[in-house]
Amino acid sequence: MHVTSLGFRTDLALLTASGSTVEDRGTHLVVRTPANPTYYWGNFILLAEPPFPGGEREVVGAFHTEFPEARHVSIGIDAPDLSPEARAAFEAAGLVVDVASVLTASSLRPPREVDGEVRALVSEDDWESRARLSAAIEERDDEETHLRFARGRNVQEQSLVADGRGTRFGVLVDGEVVSTAAVFTTEPGVARFQSVETHPDHRRKGLAAAAVHAAGRHALEHLGARTLVIVADDDGEAIGIYRRLGFADTERQLMLERRHGDRASLDG
Repeated sequence: MHVTSLGFRTDLALLTASGSTVEDRGTHLVVRTPANPTYYWGNFILLAEPPFPGGEREVVGAFHTEFPEARHVSIGIDAPDLSPEARAAFEAAGLVVDVASVLTASSLRPPREVDGEVRALVSEDDWESRARLSAAIEERDDEETHLRFARGRNVQEQSLVADGRGTRFGVLVDGEVVSTAAVFTTEPGVARFQSVETHPDHRRKGLAAAAVHAAGRHALEHLGARTLVIVADDDGEAIGIYRRLGFADTERQLMLERRHGDRASLDG
């Protein structure tokens, strides 16, 4: 299966580089991250195109067949959007339909000065602080469950750092990571941002812009990147931050998801 989406293509490159596997079924890909089974977008299926009308139930069933132990559903589609009828059918199946913007830049505008230390994460204490930040901003069953997930994701990213593909930058206040962004090369000249996060108590202070700018500068100056790629929800605050830094809309990325704990009208 040939993936045309820049968003999914860079996602897959980073996942496989950090230990995930991709199985090609012809009409779809099955992406697995055995070391981190609760990582929603490390364990998903990617369809080549939207299903035929009425096939939405079969798609959700296919996910459960591939991931019988999963307590979530994550389905990507290598298309920019769904028809209103297909969207309604997936929503009736209990999935949230998210069409995000994929933005690119070849240079970045400087952000405003911030009150904090902006630098790469280097020590185990730095990475553990990042895990605590992730647990503070994402809803999961409980903090310890999410910390296990966040630490597993850290291990994947640290393998990319060890391979020289990039690094994660953070803004530290009183020694704690309160905002962070990572960037890694996916192919010659292309670098993709990962998981821009800011603690709720430290938002609207310019910290995310500072972290993204530092990571982007590193990619452009030290990783040979000519194109920076970042993905953002249309209705979130982050997309405005990225546009002010110089990112421009390039394409759309279609993702469908049911998180563990969400009510659903269909179980496959």
